[in-house]
Amino acid sequence: MRAAMFAAPAGVLAAGVHFAGALKSAPLLADLPFDLTLALAALLAPPLAILALSRRWRIDAGVALPLLSAAALWFWMVVSASWGASRDAAAGKLAELVLMAPVMLAAGLLVGADARMLRRFALAVVAIAVFVGASVAIGIADRSVVLGGLVGADPERARVQYQVTGLALASGAALAAVFALERRGVSRLAWVVVALALVFAALLPGGRAGLIALVLAVTVAPMLLLWRSGAWLAGMFWPLLVAASGGLAALVLLLAPDLVDGLRTLERLTENRLGDEQGRLPLWNAALRWGAEAPLGLGAGSFGIATGSGDTRRLHPHDHALESLAEGGWPALLLWLGAFGGAGLAALGAGARATPGRVARIAALTLPMALTVMVSTDLGNRMAWLALGLALSLRIEARNA
Repeated sequence: MRAAMFAAPAGVLAAGVHFAGALKSAPLLADLPFDLTLALAALLAPPLAILALSRRWRIDAGVALPLLSAAALWFWMVVSASWGASRDAAAGKLAELVLMAPVMLAAGLLVGADARMLRRFALAVVAIAVFVGASVAIGIADRSVVLGGLVGADPERARVQYQVTGLALASGAALAAVFALERRGVSRLAWVVVALALVFAALLPGGRAGLIALVLAVTVAPMLLLWRSGAWLAGMFWPLLVAASGGLAALVLLLAPDLVDGLRTLERLTENRLGDEQGRLPLWNAALRWGAEAPLGLGAGSFGIATGSGDTRRLHPHDHALESLAEGGWPALLLWLGAFGGAGLAALGAGARATPGRVARIAALTLPMALTVMVSTDLGNRMAWLALGLALSLRIEARNA
């Protein structure tokens, strides 16, 4: 039995693990009697391990600094817990950061380095985005879903779910656009329809950051594909096409404002500023203040307690860099920059050598998450670490043994 046959199912399962939070927002899967994330992870582990052991891996030295920085960051956050305000808060934080993050980072490295696995991963992400987008649309139509969550559900859970749904729609739309450019004839038209449908679906759940992430990914990923394929002129005009399409849509909505009704994302764009929602600006200011007052940090999981809000995840800084600074001090911030900033630089340097399709797919999968880590999530988010692995995988290549 050839190990290569495990690449396709591993890619599909990895996509399911990555976007399990979005899948859980669908009414069809919301009441499963088991944890979907754990179930998919258990199914993913065997084929991923087989592929890891059966491949020959060419690893570029450019991954060394980000990986060492990530490992040092995990270690430092464990050390910081020794002077934190709450053992329980630190335990909850470190369980995700120290146990889940390394596994997700490794999974991202393996998936992104294997061309076949990455293709299946990307196709599965589009399928997940279509499923989740359709589920949210149907749920809103029959009033069983509000902002991506079930009616009567915990509002905090609903908020997280529609944010993850927005990420799935953003990556799915960008990947569909990439697939459209790679195809010809009727197949290209079909992918264009899928991309447009996902863009429309992103207007429903209410996530403004998700919409911005979609615009970023849909603009950059196809542009990279065109540039790297030698179509420089088309690549330069692609952002103009995206901008023109957005401007045309905005003009239609201005002329017919009734069309905005029900498009919760557009409705929320006219409400508060992005940073004001849920008090993000005060949280960011508090994180900067504590970074100045506590150079070694407050300790893992202690930010909420120090600001008087208790151990409420919703009131964490919602910015990776500021969270690192507040809870782990300047050492943690420097290590975070080495990990995530270093990964960005490593990916940029490797993009010139990787194939156009691989670069575009990884851009579509990582850019929405790159934006999210700065405005909508914390260090314990497993999706951020898998995305980090995908970015670094451009410096790794899997070959048959």
